Amino acid sequence: MAEHELVIRNGTVVDGTGAERAIGDVAVSGGVITEVGSVSGSGTREIDAEGHLVTPGFVDIHTHYDGQATWDSALAPSSWHGVTTVVMGNCGVGFAPVHEHNRERLIQLMEGVEDIPGTALHEGLSWNWSSFPEYLDELERRPRDIDLGTQLPHGALRLHVMGERGATQEPATPDDIAEMARLAREAVEAGALGFSTSRTLNHRTSLGEPTPTLRAEADELVGIASALGEAKKGVLQAVTDFIDRDAELDLFERMASESGRPISVSIAQGAKTGDDWRVELARFAEASARGVQMRGQVGARAVGLMLGLEATLHPFMFSEPYQAIADRPLAEQVAVMRDPELRRKIIEGARVDDTSLGSRAIHRYRFIFQLGDPPNYEPDPSTSVEAIARREGREPLDLLYDWMLENDGHALLYQPILNWFGENLDAVGEMLRHPATVPGLSDGGAHVGTICDVSFPTTLLQWWGRDRPTGRIPVETLIAKQCRMTAETVGLTDRGVIGVGRRADLNVIDFDGLQLHAPEMAYDLPAGGKRMLQRADGYRHTFVAGVEIMADGESTGATPGRLVRGAQ
Repeated sequence: MAEHELVIRNGTVVDGTGAERAIGDVAVSGGVITEVGSVSGSGTREIDAEGHLVTPGFVDIHTHYDGQATWDSALAPSSWHGVTTVVMGNCGVGFAPVHEHNRERLIQLMEGVEDIPGTALHEGLSWNWSSFPEYLDELERRPRDIDLGTQLPHGALRLHVMGERGATQEPATPDDIAEMARLAREAVEAGALGFSTSRTLNHRTSLGEPTPTLRAEADELVGIASALGEAKKGVLQAVTDFIDRDAELDLFERMASESGRPISVSIAQGAKTGDDWRVELARFAEASARGVQMRGQVGARAVGLMLGLEATLHPFMFSEPYQAIADRPLAEQVAVMRDPELRRKIIEGARVDDTSLGSRAIHRYRFIFQLGDPPNYEPDPSTSVEAIARREGREPLDLLYDWMLENDGHALLYQPILNWFGENLDAVGEMLRHPATVPGLSDGGAHVGTICDVSFPTTLLQWWGRDRPTGRIPVETLIAKQCRMTAETVGLTDRGVIGVGRRADLNVIDFDGLQLHAPEMAYDLPAGGKRMLQRADGYRHTFVAGVEIMADGESTGATPGRLVRGAQ
């Protein structure tokens, strides 16, 4: 009889600790790793991984599957990119706790902040819950391909306790704070991984209203954090504009220090903040050295908009002649847009007043590029629409029109927004190497018509570990960051490392063959809602608790994933 359920042999093991890679075997039984090194016993199933990397499953701690997880057992596209554990409930948005009369508000908040179609949420959400523990119970009922953990979202919590006062950012009273703290403790004791909040003006409802948590005062945030401290459970997560940088840093450190709970904060290089991210990360490192754990969540590339006829945004969307055909099926749009006279009218209509915020966002010609397939996420500035149009003696809008009609209108253009202010990814590389950072911000499940960053884990390995001409990062470092450090950041110390007794979440990766494909639009959300999906080649096998969920990019249909309740 075989001694192990699974043995992966002769692979290049990158174990997630940061140690140098080594050729070896990995044995699995009962959902855990039972032997690493030279495995003499046989397996019921054996895989020859010679020439391939064997890594822990990736842990993505910044997703927004809060709706999808209630109706879909496949947490794709994360599971297509070697991810075996996702964490949602980030940025203070989610669907519990909730009173019935606030359901519409929470949909509007998620639709506005995370660009998830409200029609899909209305159709897909069952609302078989009111409290956060009941929401966890609902999540636990559905089998799924990968593991899922969630956090208590401040926006939902504030609306639940304060009602209209919470929606309009009124200060919380001591009684409000006490009740939010009570519910926060109840949530983490039921299995929430932590508590999240948002303090950015970029987060607005679909009606344009600021997120309820935008102006939450220190007493409120520290009071909620302290409830987690009393329970000795859970982590803290935040996103902010850092408008008053020092005050925000003081607030986050106070939340972490007074509660004794770790905090992670989204960090990016912005147009107005320049290199402030270096100051923020230095502060996190200093606090951590004093025993107050603070980490920055950083991206693997620029945060960029996808522009196209199928996307939410494109350069002609405000042109009245285009708006007259915008509701037609794509093939019809493309056919009529090829008419020279309509082309002239649409381009003329797109020459809008650049004082409009929407206009400025989609007419930054210096920063619009063809994405291509395979996609190029670090394009040369000389390939921008502005640069090419100048060389060809054309108007940028004229060239953009041609680009958008390519591939029968399915073409996507790329516009880097954050992490692109040297017009390269040097700053991203510096962030990734920083000891106070972990990879995050993929937003899996969100921004379904504008951003497709769910492939960050693949970019991390392919671009930073193999393809970038300069500034590459050792694969051992990348795997340690994306597996062990991300898991530890949210309290999951049972995974992220290939070691005896650890959870058997594993990838077998053809590193030389690893390749992202361009995103494509799918219309598979409830009510026919659309979302961008992105595939990758090179993931030969992905295992969750020792069960194969993906084989050569295709789902096996297995659902070993579970709801992760609390620290493991």
